[in-house]
Order: sequence, then C-alpha cells, then structure tokens
Amino acid sequence: MLRRLCFALTASLLFCTSALAAQDVYERARAEFLRAYARAGATAQEDDSEALRAYPLYPYLQAERIRAALAKAGSDLTPADQRAQTFITYYDGEPVGRNLRRAWLASLAKRELWQTYLEHYRPELADEAAQCHSFTARIVLNRTEGLAEEIRARWLTPRSLPECRRAFDWLIELDALPEELVEARVRLALEANNPRFARQIAVRLPQARAQPFLQWAALLERPQENIDALIARPERSVLPEALLAGWKKLARSNRDAAIARYPRLVSARKLSEREASPYALHLALPLSWDRRAEALEYFARVQPADLDDYALEWQARAALWAQDWELVAKTIAAMSEQTRQLARWRYWAARSAEQMRDMRLARQLYESLLTDDNYYSMMAAARLNRPLSPNLEKLVLDEVLLAQVSQLPEMVRARELLLCALRPFANAEWAHALEKLSEDARLHAIHLAHRWGWYDQAIATATKQRIFNDYELLYPRPYDREVEAAAKLTDLPAELIYAVLRQESLYRHDAVSSAGARGLLQLLPETARLTARAWKQPHPDLQDLFVPATNVRLGAAQLRLLLDRFGGQTIVALAGYNAGPNAAARWLPRETLDSDIWIENIPYNETRTYVQRILWHTVVFKWLKTGEPQQTHVWLAQVEPLAPRSAAR
Repeated sequence: MLRRLCFALTASLLFCTSALAAQDVYERARAEFLRAYARAGATAQEDDSEALRAYPLYPYLQAERIRAALAKAGSDLTPADQRAQTFITYYDGEPVGRNLRRAWLASLAKRELWQTYLEHYRPELADEAAQCHSFTARIVLNRTEGLAEEIRARWLTPRSLPECRRAFDWLIELDALPEELVEARVRLALEANNPRFARQIAVRLPQARAQPFLQWAALLERPQENIDALIARPERSVLPEALLAGWKKLARSNRDAAIARYPRLVSARKLSEREASPYALHLALPLSWDRRAEALEYFARVQPADLDDYALEWQARAALWAQDWELVAKTIAAMSEQTRQLARWRYWAARSAEQMRDMRLARQLYESLLTDDNYYSMMAAARLNRPLSPNLEKLVLDEVLLAQVSQLPEMVRARELLLCALRPFANAEWAHALEKLSEDARLHAIHLAHRWGWYDQAIATATKQRIFNDYELLYPRPYDREVEAAAKLTDLPAELIYAVLRQESLYRHDAVSSAGARGLLQLLPETARLTARAWKQPHPDLQDLFVPATNVRLGAAQLRLLLDRFGGQTIVALAGYNAGPNAAARWLPRETLDSDIWIENIPYNETRTYVQRILWHTVVFKWLKTGEPQQTHVWLAQVEPLAPRSAAR
C-alpha cells in the first residue's frame, strides 16, 4: 500500500505542476503523513511528530487508524468505538467526521450493537443500507412506534434490499404488508425490467392475483414466444401494460421479428388505431436508431398524443436521414417550446428552411446560433460562410479574495488531499468549502482550482455555476510537450489530441473509468497493448498508462489507426474512439451523406454528444493558440461508405 501511495504522490507532484508554491511549507509533513497513513492498520497509535500533528490532514490519519481498529473489533464495544464516538463528536459536520460516522455505523451494524447504532444514527445522512439497519435496531430494541409505516415506504423499490430483509420479515410477521403493496412492488420491478426479482416478490401474492404479473415477467423474458402465443390465442387475457412491455422488448431485440408481427398483433388483439399507436411508436424508435427507412412508416402510425419530445426528436432524425426536409420542419414545429428553442433544433430548423428555399428564415436562425458557443454554432457559422470566434467572457479576478479563499481550512485540506492522491476526500472537502462561500468567492474558487492544476475540479465547479466562456481558464494546455510529441508521431493536429484529452479525462492523468480505461486519453489496457505493438512502441503496463507521455502517445496512435481505418474521416474515427470501431462501422451510410446528418443520427446519445463536443473543443483550442477567428467549413464534410477493402480491415 505504501508503494502505491508513494507512486500516487509522485505522480501528483509531477503532473499538478502549478499546485506547489516556491516554498512548500507542508512538504515534509505531507511525506510523513503518507508514510503513517500507509501503515495506519498496523498500529492504533504512534509517536507522531509535532509537525505531523499540526498537519491539516492529521484528522484523516486519526480516522484511518480508527477505521482500521474497528475492522478488528469483536462483538462488544471496544476502545476503538469510544475513539470513534469522540472523533465524530468533535468533527461533526465536517467531511472527515461524516466519513468515519458511516464506517462506524456499518461496523456497529455488523456487530449488532444496536443501542449504540441508534444513538449515533442520523436519518439525514443515511443511505438505504444505513436506514435498513436502523429499522433492525428499532425492532431489536422494541422501539417500533411508527416503524411499520416507514418500512412500508422503503418496501416500494424495484430492487432487492438485503439489508432490509429483517425489517420486511417483521412487517410480514405483523401481517402489516397488504397485498396491494406487494403488487405495487412487483409492478415497480417489472417496469424497471427486472422480471426475476418481480417473480421473487410475486410469490407472496395469491396465485390468481400473481398470474398476470408472472405473464408480464414471461413477456419480458421471452417476448417473441409469448407474443406469438397471444396472437394465436386472441381470447387470452393480458394486462395492456404487460403486452406493451413485451412488445418493446421484442422490437428492441429483433426489429424484423417485430415488423413481421405488427399487423398480426393488431388484428388478433383487435387494436384500434389509438390502441395500436404505442406499438407503432415502440417499433419506430429502434428502427430510427438503426437508421432504417421503415422508421418513418411506423412514426406515421403514431397518434400525436403519443409523440412526446423524445419521440419527436427521433422522428426528426429519421426524417433527416431520409432527407425529407418538409417532415423535419413539421416535426420540429410539433416539439415543445423548450425543446424547439434548443440550439440543436434551431440549427435543423434552419437547415430545413434552407433546403426549402426560405433563405431569410434560414439566415435568421443560423445567426441566432452564433452566440451559443457549441457544435451547432460552429456549424451555423460554416453554413453562413463566416469565420467564428468563441465568445470569451473572462471571470473577474481579485487576488486578495483569491488568497482569502485559498487559506480557508477546507480549501487547504482539499489541496493537501489532492496532493496525497486521496481524491474522493479532496472532492468532499472542496464541496464542503463551496457550501460556505459567497457567490463571488465561489467564482474565485474556479481560479483557485486552476492554479493548483486541479483542472477537472475547476471545470466542474464552473459548470455548476453555469460558467462556460472563460476559455483561457477552462481550456488549459498543461501537457503541451506530450501532445506536441504525439502530434508529430501521428501527424494529427495538436488541437484534436487536446480536444480528445479534455473530453475523455478532463486532464486527469490518473482517471480510471468504470470499464477500466485509464489515463488522459482513457485507454483500455488491451487496446493500449495492441496499439503499442502496431506502432512498435514499448509494451505498456497498467501504471504506464497513468504516465502522460505514454498515454497521450498511445491514445493519439489509436486515433490515427481509426482515422486510417475509416478512410481519413475524422468524425467517424472519433465515434469509433468512443463507441468502438465496430459500432462506428455499423453506423456508416450506404451512400454519401452530409456529416451533420450522420452525427445527428448516431444512435448512442453519449457518442453523439462526445463527437460534437470534441469538434467544438478543437475550434476553441485552435482559436486560443492562434488568436484568430476560425474557419469551420471543414466540418461541412461528407461521410462516405467504406470501400470493401477498407471495411475489411
């Protein structure tokens, strides 16, 4: 553990280049803290130096020692429990105290020390597990006034809550769990597409009452088989919501099977046009995700009342793919005012007006987008054949106020936790500090995080306060050497590499995704190894992917490979970088298509947003570098289908 902490500290000191002042007053104490923190589980107390005791993070060392002692505690109260109680009393309301309280309560629950648990349980700080443990404590201690109602409220969840099993069993023993509540939870599970759990709950219902829900579960588990049975036996009853749920599952898993069964289902179940409308909608949507021509046919069968904004957006995309500009305009007009005024749909309203020769309206809509500062504003500028400069709005900087904010105890602790690679704790202290600041001071916190090299926190704090346009602050270039080297190796524009880096990791060299992607350009270990082999680069181990020079080089090399695979089409390569090359290949059109139409029809919302944001980031980085308005017409490219040889690579 000490080795890992030392590596993390070294990395933080190397790559948070602006984080340390010329004279680092905590340098020695920080190093001593890290050594003590790494061995906190070995001994409860050490002969700590005066410097360590005065170090701002000393409470975190104390909390870690108490946490380690609690992990070894037996079934009775121990000195560790007394230390925990004293600590959280003293640090009540601070992040370090809240964190230890959660750990202590979990330990008390595990050891079934319910009296002490209830004495220190705080409902406002509790998660589901802690609340469930509080129910158990009250049952054991016979403090059950009003408890049944609280447990019934918690019962209504579509997921399993193993920590609440004792409480739920108690409710059942009291005969205080009516069938209506059992049925309600079964419905919640089915609506959440959790048929297995729904079956577990449904066993508490009488067979006749459970049967419709078991049929619903079967429709979710084997939709085609059970829909065929309902078509073959139209007299057989079924809950309308169950049939529609099974139909949605079938349409999403097998479009062609749903198309073949749609007229037979409508006929067999004698569905009116109004009743058939949701079935048409839930077939039209997955067909539109696949960019299939039949999507518009089924959208046409949907009643207006069933076309919410989400459905209308996908109908508009299907119309764009078919280049039915009249339908595009009509669909946008049917959206709610709030959705219709989004930059996305103002842009497409302009495009449809342009295609229908209403140049005055098109120009008016394009010009309305120029101040929006996003992908659609750059595309509007391209359509108007105008160079584009982002609308810079610099935050006011008061050095005196900035210094005051930096010296707040919470901010000092946040910075030290960051430098010690205890990032979750650092984030908690930062959030705790922001809660106490005035609006002006919170704006200065953005400057502070930037100066510390905590770029992801600077951007996140700015976003929460709706600050987007101080580009000099929010688009730093701390990895110029690594990016320039990667650009030279791969012949990619440096601003494109920086744009991907910013979008992938927000400058965090130590970022790890839920899928295991690592580092600045979020490389999966296997992808990194294959890329290194293809480029005859050294074989990277897991820690190498946290080294900016290695990660940026291999990430740019991977993007270059994708660019070559997709015939030099940057937009498609970016989609492949995010969603995988096979997905990007599936999305290619059969015939040449405008790039904006292709991007708009990327079926993964995450990938569509990813590509659009990176294109905007490239404009900002190039503008910051040159200081000149940017020509964006290069993105009025067309997406080409791959030649057979390219597609086979």
